[in-house]
Amino acid sequence: MNPERYRLLEEARRSLPDGYKVELSGDIIVMQASPSSVHQLNLALVQRQFEAHCPPGYFPTGNSDLSSPEVGSVRNPDLTYLPEDVIDLAGHDIPAELALIAVEIVSPSSPENDWTGKVRDYPRMGFPLYLIVDPRQQTATLFSEPNHDRYHTRTEREFGETISVPEPFGFELDLSRLVPYKD
Repeated sequence: MNPERYRLLEEARRSLPDGYKVELSGDIIVMQASPSSVHQLNLALVQRQFEAHCPPGYFPTGNSDLSSPEVGSVRNPDLTYLPEDVIDLAGHDIPAELALIAVEIVSPSSPENDWTGKVRDYPRMGFPLYLIVDPRQQTATLFSEPNHDRYHTRTEREFGETISVPEPFGFELDLSRLVPYKD
């Protein structure tokens, strides 16, 4: 992406009001309202399990802008794990390729953002793993083995089962306590 165009889009993104999750995906600015309690509970249940298997020198965050100017994207995953020394970086955005994983809990109001936009953006941005928890469908899907513009591996499990999360985490994520959205 043209650096000047990226700078202008990033400036516009940062000028939007607080209280929204605001991301860039190419020429599109994506805004989302605050998540529901079901969303937050599912996120907490997933995060607790990841924390037990977090590699040394990394920490969880759910409120970090991860940028990839060369592909024109800034994303803010519901959960990611970053190296502790990222706090030494100047500026607000963190290079996306430093993240170990992106975890998203699908929002009922904008599922296409997680299932289309992020499936497209995350491998380009360098996320080695992308986990989508979808309370609408009662599934968890793990994408892995990124190669430029796509993930080569997709593993899907239903709520109630487990899904294998590869190294550097290396554990079976228990999906039995996840809560579906109510219609």
